[in-house]
Amino acid sequence: MFQNVSNDSALGYAQLQEQSVNILHIEDSPADQTLARLSLKRGQLACQITVADSLEATEAALQAQNFDLILADYHLPGFTALDVWDIVRQQPEHPPFVLLSGAIGESAAVDIMRLGISDYLLKDQINSLPHVVQRAMEVHEARRARRHAMQELAASEKRLAELTEHLHTSIEQERASISREIHDDIGGSLTAVKFDLTWMQRNSPEGALREHAQNALQMLEHALGASQRIMQNLRPPVLDQGLLAAIQWLAQDFERRTSIPARLHVRCQQADFAPALQVVVYRTAQEALTNISKYAQASQVTLELSDHEGFLTLEVTDNGVGMSAQDRAKPQSFGLKGLNERARTVQGWLDVSSQPGRGSSIILTIPLAVIEI
Repeated sequence: MFQNVSNDSALGYAQLQEQSVNILHIEDSPADQTLARLSLKRGQLACQITVADSLEATEAALQAQNFDLILADYHLPGFTALDVWDIVRQQPEHPPFVLLSGAIGESAAVDIMRLGISDYLLKDQINSLPHVVQRAMEVHEARRARRHAMQELAASEKRLAELTEHLHTSIEQERASISREIHDDIGGSLTAVKFDLTWMQRNSPEGALREHAQNALQMLEHALGASQRIMQNLRPPVLDQGLLAAIQWLAQDFERRTSIPARLHVRCQQADFAPALQVVVYRTAQEALTNISKYAQASQVTLELSDHEGFLTLEVTDNGVGMSAQDRAKPQSFGLKGLNERARTVQGWLDVSSQPGRGSSIILTIPLAVIEI
């Protein structure tokens, strides 16, 4: 059976100044029940004590109400405190559990603590019970607050990741829209003007008119080239040919512009990947090659693209001057923060390894299972 007993003492526990501690005391000895109640009273710990002397009574008490703390003897008729602990720890927000027992070996006490029990106290030290109860509740409250803080942090990080993904998606969509406008409207108009100027140059007599037409045609060629570069940066048309062709084009364009050999190794079993994934891989390779051309002072670059064991991996390696750990830790270091954020939009991650004088390696890894084509 279980019964409720009150302690009408002053409250000494600072965090519970306006409420008493609701304790479940699992003990079959009336004398030990009384000793525990008197010890708590002498410690000026206001509490409401529910006593249970059997496993059935304990289960009934746990179902009937919520407790702030559970105090249990170890050896009880037909069961032990560990049987009770197996029941208690199934609760999502279970209260602290303190073992109050007679003779118990130190090794046994250590084993019990490893199971997650808050604390233990020998019965011949029962005068320390108020302090043990207070300490157990303080530790429990600190852990609960930390757990809730971690949950809130995880929720905030999830919301931030969702916002980042939406932002990157919106940016890519806007880029694609602007690229189409440039191609269809501005590009078409410039091409039409180019035809007219070419006709004027060919059919004009020698003199000022032909010279003006030729100058205008040169300026127009420059404008067309600029518009193509802008379109390439906004939304690379080469991605329409697939990811493998796009990465190959990046490597060839990098080598053409910088005269640095760029070798591409492809070990992919599939050729089609989700559009969102393609953009992330392409932008990562593009940013990595841009950083190499600006900062690395490299003489050789290697790109490797593979899709083994359910992961798509891009590795860009150079033999340049490398980066120190301090450089990599800087928030804006070589655009690594942006690359990390972009990788997370497709549940991927970025690994960077580098040492001064020994080059750098950037590895993008994306799980293919979460990306649908």
